[in-house]
Amino acid sequence: MKKRAAALCGAAAVVAGMVTGVPADASAGSASAPRTTPNAPTVRPAWKKCATSAYPTLQCASLKVPLDHAHPRGKQITLALSRVPHTAKTYQGPLLVNPGGPGGSGLTLAGYVASSLPKKPAAQYDVIGFDPRGVGASKPALDCAPKHFAPLRPDSLPTSRALEQANLDRAAAFARACATKYADVLPHIDTVSVVRDMDAIRRALGAKKINYFGYSYGTYLGAVYAKLYPHRVRRVVLDSVVDPTGVWYDDNIQQDYAFNDRHLAFTAWVAKYDATYKLGTDPAKVEAKWYAMRAALARKPAGGKVGAAELEDTFVPGGYFNGYWPYLAEAFAAYANGGNGDPLVKAYEHFGAVDAAGDNGYSVYTAVQCRDAAWPRDWNQWRRDNWDVYAKAPFMTWNNAWYNAPCAFWPASTAPQPVDISNSAVPPVLLFQATGDAATPHEGGVTVHRLIGNSSLVVEDGGGNHGITLSGNACLDQHLTAYLTDGTVPRGEGEADAVCERTPDPEPQAAKSAPPSSRGATLHGLLGFRS
Repeated sequence: MKKRAAALCGAAAVVAGMVTGVPADASAGSASAPRTTPNAPTVRPAWKKCATSAYPTLQCASLKVPLDHAHPRGKQITLALSRVPHTAKTYQGPLLVNPGGPGGSGLTLAGYVASSLPKKPAAQYDVIGFDPRGVGASKPALDCAPKHFAPLRPDSLPTSRALEQANLDRAAAFARACATKYADVLPHIDTVSVVRDMDAIRRALGAKKINYFGYSYGTYLGAVYAKLYPHRVRRVVLDSVVDPTGVWYDDNIQQDYAFNDRHLAFTAWVAKYDATYKLGTDPAKVEAKWYAMRAALARKPAGGKVGAAELEDTFVPGGYFNGYWPYLAEAFAAYANGGNGDPLVKAYEHFGAVDAAGDNGYSVYTAVQCRDAAWPRDWNQWRRDNWDVYAKAPFMTWNNAWYNAPCAFWPASTAPQPVDISNSAVPPVLLFQATGDAATPHEGGVTVHRLIGNSSLVVEDGGGNHGITLSGNACLDQHLTAYLTDGTVPRGEGEADAVCERTPDPEPQAAKSAPPSSRGATLHGLLGFRS
């Protein structure tokens, strides 16, 4: 990559979507409501207070949308919405936010984004969160197989036919449970249907155009919305960008390599702080101790709860956010140095255990990913591909394979072709990408930058976190603020339009009492894991 100065004052800029001042009490559609169409909602959301101590101005509402947008007068489902209303005289319209997933709830994210942006731009938008169809407070909310991830699960590494079959049986059972409980719903839980819902939200708000801010899988939602409704787009921010050319089997394979690299970065960090963790100064030997811990837990789970699969679940979040590293390292060291499994159990309960909301999120995740595109139905291909990847990237390969394996058994239907998100018809779009992101590897940001002709790419050079704006990096947030304030985007030469220095890795801390509570940890708690 050709590096450039990251300062805003040093980058050529263009301006899109200039602000129009309207009275502070005007509705989003007061000057620009679209003409009514046969399938447009006729009732505006009835907003009610749903404030929390963290987000005291948060409001909530619901919206009916068709289960099948091809039949707008057919069966209806309910979307849960949230809003932090604008307070400034200058009003820039609704800003829809999405945390990714698929399966992530966006209701609280609206409060986080509104409170984390600088006051001036935050006050100029109605920040709108929503639970996508099937998620959280939207109805119906999917839960195909409650406690599917309850410990103890079979070892994810299929070193015997018996272990492979046990994992296959779990995946097939999950797919059957979904098909049995939600036969009429599953054909309509997919990205394009959610995008149609987003446009229904726009119509219900009375807005001619929307602004959009999506993380992770939410970047794919935003790119697909911009493709299907380019004339409805005002501004779009995509942070940690999905590669749309790999939806979804190939994208998951690429994740395996990237998460392995991120795990190696973690073990190198642990080795750097040998004075704290006493696991050695050689990263390769620290890594070997981690795999020795995994093997020991496969034989005798910690607390009867953390076996090999659960250990992987616990450490995967460290690939999303390095703020968790001190907490995970404490648990690792306690077990590896003294055989104390209690900190591992606590770490699992905080990072790896799946509650009812997680069951719901996973149900929607599989429904969307299995429906969006074709997956191999021949398990021989999965076996061959994943063993090939495992030879180079062992950390998450088989855990990730089983996470997605229900798609090999998903109810038969004609999977649509993934949406070609190439686009030259939208206003400037702003992309953010860390070069070491594991969940959505760097190549995704580069690819989308190429496919969306009027986009700008801001790179966090050397960064490895997933979800990088509003997470403590002032340089990245400068670009975000400028864009949301008046549409300014950087324009440069080469692969990236602007480059920011990475957020420093954490230092060891007293992690025994509680996980980190930084701004970044708050964001990553809302984004969740498994993009």
